[in-house]
Amino acid sequence: MVESMIEIEVVYAAVDRQVLMSVTVPTGTTVRAALLKSGLGEAFSELDLASCPVGIFGKVIADPDKHLVQAGDRIEIYRPLQADPKEVRRLRAAKAAEAKTRNQ
Repeated sequence: MVESMIEIEVVYAAVDRQVLMSVTVPTGTTVRAALLKSGLGEAFSELDLASCPVGIFGKVIADPDKHLVQAGDRIEIYRPLQADPKEVRRLRAAKAAEAKTRNQ
């Protein structure tokens, strides 16, 4: 019996470079298995594909070990934030307000 294959994309953006690759996997492959098949773990030594947070088209996948990929899915590998975006905006607004009061 011939396994039916599907095409997906896997993307990862490191600090210094980005990768978008097409991967062909058998129907019924989980997100985690597709990541391991992609080979990105070897290309980026800092990646732990067994536990890294991932999503499909911007939506976080809670259990990538059980979620099955569909043809055309784009699996995104997320890295930890360096700073909380809300905190950065708050600090920027406070700095702008301080500069404004100094210039009056």
